[in-house]
Amino acid sequence: MKRISAIVRPEKLEALKEVLSAANVNGMTISQVMGCGSQHGWKEYYRGTEVLLNTVPKIRFEVITDDSRVDEIVDIICETARTGNVGDGKIFVTPVDEVIRIRTGERGTDAV
Repeated sequence: MKRISAIVRPEKLEALKEVLSAANVNGMTISQVMGCGSQHGWKEYYRGTEVLLNTVPKIRFEVITDDSRVDEIVDIICETARTGNVGDGKIFVTPVDEVIRIRTGERGTDAV
């Protein structure tokens, strides 16, 4: 199993939820996060003082899936989240050793 963690623009939230649901991705975790990368933020003035805002709001999607579906899901996220501009985000794929459903005690792919 793998964890796919995608950090994307907030305006892509609804479109990503729709395409992932249409692709039968049954479970996902969505978080509002702040971060910085190539965008480097911007300067604003607050009460006459220059302030560097170097973090921008992003959305993080996390999905646990079988190894066989990783490429399909990554492609869906890339196609949906891509604008071609700096700040489109990143996708991280990491191994998952074990999944346990707390309610039933199921383990592995049955718990996903």
